[in-house]
Amino acid sequence: MSRVVSVITPVHGPSAQYLADAYKSLVRQDMPDGWTWEWIIQEDGRGEEIPAVVPNDARIRFGGGRSGGPGVARTLALSRASGGLIKVLDADDALTEGALARDIAILAARDDVGWTTSSVLDYLPDGRQISWEHADPPEGIIARGEVLRYWEGNGYRLPVHPATLCLRREIVFALGGWMALPASEDTGLLVAANIISSGYFIGAPGLLYRKWPGQVTSQPAHTDEEEQSARISIIAERARALLSLLPIE
Repeated sequence: MSRVVSVITPVHGPSAQYLADAYKSLVRQDMPDGWTWEWIIQEDGRGEEIPAVVPNDARIRFGGGRSGGPGVARTLALSRASGGLIKVLDADDALTEGALARDIAILAARDDVGWTTSSVLDYLPDGRQISWEHADPPEGIIARGEVLRYWEGNGYRLPVHPATLCLRREIVFALGGWMALPASEDTGLLVAANIISSGYFIGAPGLLYRKWPGQVTSQPAHTDEEEQSARISIIAERARALLSLLPIE
């Protein structure tokens, strides 16, 4: 496995203001010996504003393309990723200190684990950091199919936060990257990844999840009932199809 973590970040105009904070959180990561990170930033569209605020760092690979939403941007970013591990980082979020090292420690030591997630702290506009509103599971293995069972049995709420995902490269590419949905593409990847592989939940907070008026999940369109129902249906159908091909004994 390549000892590079490819950190994938989609960005559009409103979230570009937070790229500097995301970069600072990457620079602060204390990487294990022999490991490094690269930051793959993908603009959802093409313009002049975002390239102007991308930090000057040889570890950054920036690109743009036709606007298609965050799922398409994330997947296009994979074309420039060389890492053996693929880490999610939204443009408006920030990693906590030690987050990448904790992901690497699990995935380098355990062949039975295909992905990790971690606890999160909501990062409020006034600077406060508070625990995620949902109770975390115990630290440890998340068995194959457990995410789907929980999601379907708990009003389509996830047991862990998809914005903290770190996955083995082969899993991401085998699933075709992120789903081509206007939202919930990270939910789709998490649910599907757990059908084909066990995961591991890290109890220490790995992400500051920024709450702000411009975030995609706070927009009215995100909770439109018709679209939300369609997203859930597509995510569930893919997961069940994978389950039929890869039954859990």
